[in-house]
Amino acid sequence: MTRELFHREIGQLQDDVLVLGSMAEKAIMDAMESLRDGDRQWSQKIVADDARINAKRFEVEEKSVFVIASQQPMASDLRALVSMLFIVTDLERIADHAEGIARINLLLEDEPLPRRLGYLPAMADRAVAMLRDSLKAYIDQDIDLARRTCEADDEVDHLQDRVYEDATQAMIADPSTIQRNTYMLWASHNLERIADRCTNICERVIYLVTGQMQEINVSKY
Repeated sequence: MTRELFHREIGQLQDDVLVLGSMAEKAIMDAMESLRDGDRQWSQKIVADDARINAKRFEVEEKSVFVIASQQPMASDLRALVSMLFIVTDLERIADHAEGIARINLLLEDEPLPRRLGYLPAMADRAVAMLRDSLKAYIDQDIDLARRTCEADDEVDHLQDRVYEDATQAMIADPSTIQRNTYMLWASHNLERIADRCTNICERVIYLVTGQMQEINVSKY
């Protein structure tokens, strides 16, 4: 495999990563809309579509391993391929968390629609923004953007705290809402984990550029 072919393969793999990222982003947005609208059929489709996202991850992994085995890449090239393997794993996990939100919709009982979701939509908006920024940082190899994206994780954590406060107060005021609010807490946990996965991607960006692993998703509060 010539160097020109090698770099073309890397470019194609990066395109595959972006496709996987788009699939994960769509899963998040669809899951939140199905939760708001109480659309169980949509949620069932999101759950079923998770198999396609898993298959895409495995496809990228197989291609990456083939390139490693056939090319014996240099240190910087090997970092790029190793980083890619970790990033697609995080993207697939992000989609798993979106699937988790869709499954929560299947557990909820019928209620007036659209549902009141409190701070969950704001959490989802910030998590999706982090996902987009983490992938932009990856493609541009922009470690400053990677660091700023990690800092945004604190906003998601703060919003999760607000969800917890609202849910506990509602459960105390009306014990009949305990089950519903417990499910809302589960949804907030999935969104918080999506944000954490985005910080993992950003850590891999920094490793890709600098060769150094740094944990930069430690909460400041």
